Amino acid sequence: MTNQPWHRELNGYHWFVLLVCALGWLFDCFDQQLFNLARKPAITELLGPDASPTTIDSYGYRTTAVFLFGGLAFGVLGDRIGRAKTMMLTILVYSAFTGLSALARGVWDFAFYRFLTGLGVGGEFAVGVALVAEAMPPAARSHALGWLQIVSAVGNVSAAVINLGFGVMEGQGAFDGADWKPWRLMFVVGALPALLVVFIQSKLKEPEQWRRAVDLGASGRQAGSLAELLGDPRWRRNALVGLALAIPGVVGLWGIGFFSFDFVRTVFTAHFEAEGRSPADYKGELTQLVGLVSILQNLGAACGVYAFKRYTERHGRRKAFAIAFVLAMLGTAGAFWFLDDFYDVFWMIPIMGFCQLTLFGGYVIYFPELFPTRLRSTGTSFCYNVGRYVAAAGALFMSGLIKEVEAHVGDPVLAWRYTALSMSSIFLLGLLALPFAPETHGQPLPE
Repeated sequence: MTNQPWHRELNGYHWFVLLVCALGWLFDCFDQQLFNLARKPAITELLGPDASPTTIDSYGYRTTAVFLFGGLAFGVLGDRIGRAKTMMLTILVYSAFTGLSALARGVWDFAFYRFLTGLGVGGEFAVGVALVAEAMPPAARSHALGWLQIVSAVGNVSAAVINLGFGVMEGQGAFDGADWKPWRLMFVVGALPALLVVFIQSKLKEPEQWRRAVDLGASGRQAGSLAELLGDPRWRRNALVGLALAIPGVVGLWGIGFFSFDFVRTVFTAHFEAEGRSPADYKGELTQLVGLVSILQNLGAACGVYAFKRYTERHGRRKAFAIAFVLAMLGTAGAFWFLDDFYDVFWMIPIMGFCQLTLFGGYVIYFPELFPTRLRSTGTSFCYNVGRYVAAAGALFMSGLIKEVEAHVGDPVLAWRYTALSMSSIFLLGLLALPFAPETHGQPLPE
C-alpha cells in the first residue's frame, strides 16, 4: 500500500479496463432503467384499452419478476472462459433483446424478451466486477470498483432524460396516432450498447491473475465450479453471507425502490383526477414527472455509493454495511409513506436513492473480496443473481400484498404506503447477517 492518491497507481491500460467495464455496467443499468420507465406504458398498450389498472399493475410485476431471473450461468462462464470474453457476450445479449422488446406484440413475447435481457444484465455485473478487481493495483481496487458503481448512475440518468424528452413530445401530441409509441423507441435506443462490443474486442485482455488461476495443470481444480463454491466450507460460508447481504438490497431496490415510478404515477393520477382532468390531458405530464423522479433518484444514488466508498476505506466493510442497511430501511419507508406533493419529489426521492443504492456500492467492492480467483465471477454472480431470484419473488409478493391491502382500505395510494412500509423490513435481514460476514478491508484478494 502507498500513501499517494489511488488514481496515481493506474497506468493507461488500467484506465482502459476501468473505462470499458464502466461503460458495460453503465449501459447495463441504462437498459434496466429503460425497462422500469417504459414498463407501465408498454403493458398498458400491449394489454389493450379494456385492461383495468389492477390487471396492468399485475402484469407489470410479473414482467419484472421474469426480468430478474438469469445471469448465474454467465458468472460461471466468466471463470471458465475469461472475464473479457464473457462480458462481450453479456453486452450482446442484453442489447439485442432490449432492442427486440420494441417489437413486442403482446405481453407474453414482451416478457420473453425481458427474460432473455435479464440473462445478460445479471451476468455482466459479476464478470465486470471480477475483471476490475483483478486488473487494478491493490491500493486502487476498492476505489475503482466504487467508481464503477457510481458511473452506473449516468446510465440510469440517461434513460430518464430520454424518457423526459419523450414525455415533453408526448405532451405536445407528437405521438398521437403514431404506431411507434415512446416506449418502443426507448427500447430501440437500448440496443445501441452492442456497438461497445466492437470497441472492446481487440484490446481488452484477460487479467494475469485469472490466467494463472485457470492453469489446471498447476491448480488441479476447475474454475467456475458451483460444486466447489458450495462444497468448500470457507467459500460456502462466504457465498451464503454474501447472498444474505444481497437479498435485502436487491429486493429493496427491485421489489420496492424501482416501483417508485408506479407509486408516483398513482399519487399524481389521484391528484389530477381530483382536479377534474382527463387522462389524455395529463399523460405527458406523468411521463415527464416519472423521468424527473428517475433522475433525482439516481443522482442521490451516485452520492450514496460515493459515501459508502469513502466510509468503508476508513472504517471497514461491516460498519459501512450496518449504517447502509439502517439508512435504506428508513429512507425507503419514509419516502413511500410521506411523499404526497410535487415538491416532495425534489428532496424525498434523492434521499431514498442515496439510502437504497448505498448498499450497491458495498456489493461491488465486497463480493469480489470474498472468493478466490477461480471462483470470483461465480461467487459474485451467485450472491447477486440468486438475490435477483429472491427479488423476483419479492416483486410478485408486493403485487399481491398491494391488491390485498387496497381491497381493505379502498385507496390505491394508501395501499402503496402500507405495502412499502411493510416490505422495508427486509433490510433487517442484512443487519442479522453482518455478524457472520468476514472483514476484508485492507486484505489482498484470495488466491
